[in-house]
Amino acid sequence: MAHDAQAGGRPLEAYREYLRLLARIQLDSCLRGKLDPSDVAQETLLKAHQAIAAQTFRWQSDAEMAAWLRKILANTLTNAVRKFATGARDVYRERSLEASLEESSARLEAWLAADQSPPDERLLRQERLLHLAEALAGLPDDQRTALEMLHLQGHCVDAIANQMGRSATAVAGLLRRGMKKLRQLLASEP
Repeated sequence: MAHDAQAGGRPLEAYREYLRLLARIQLDSCLRGKLDPSDVAQETLLKAHQAIAAQTFRWQSDAEMAAWLRKILANTLTNAVRKFATGARDVYRERSLEASLEESSARLEAWLAADQSPPDERLLRQERLLHLAEALAGLPDDQRTALEMLHLQGHCVDAIANQMGRSATAVAGLLRRGMKKLRQLLASEP
């Protein structure tokens, strides 16, 4: 049965940090000065609200809602990137971005599932994904960036150090402190 403007009793607003997280890890560093992940998430939620109001989307589960929102996010990012790029539409890049978003979301789920839940607990995992995205948003920027690059983008510590302009030892410290703080934030959430 389809829901109103909420998924499983959860308003679309509950997906904001999840969408910001996915947008942050997908934005190329050269575009971060031009595109704000918060703006991309806001536009994604606006499009979702409009589609729900027009009754063009119906969902059965939180997983369907999250997948639909990732698709809207991919289209929103593609359109935003296109504004700053020259040349014609690149269908390969659009498919690549959508696949990359799916991969990032799968990494996020795997990160949670590895520590906390059996794979068949879909509802619980979706709830944890949203909590994880909110907890990540509560970390200091450098810690959050290092954790996202390691766990969600699959970079090694040396690559993270290179991109962040820090030593591998400094990045290891950021990762350690970030994980400690992340665990505290996750433990304090209901």
